[in-house]
Amino acid sequence: MSRKIDITKYRGNTHYSVTVTDSYKQEHHIGYLDINLTMEDIYFKAEEIWQNEVKCEKDLMADAIENMIALEKISGLHFTDSRGNHRDGLD
Repeated sequence: MSRKIDITKYRGNTHYSVTVTDSYKQEHHIGYLDINLTMEDIYFKAEEIWQNEVKCEKDLMADAIENMIALEKISGLHFTDSRGNHRDGLD
């Protein structure tokens, strides 16, 4: 299990972004909390997420698109320049 809590600075030293990762490596953003946050509140919210975690179903469309892009790269049809434009000669 790789459950973890990430606290990163959001705006200077006044706000923090809090993200909880469950055992399925899915991230849950708790929110942007101010400097008055307490670790007890964060642990309470994290435990609530961890007790109710559910594995998300696979997104078949996203997997299909990812596989098609991989096939394009392997076959040499997928070229991208520095601006992110495709240069495959089909435009």
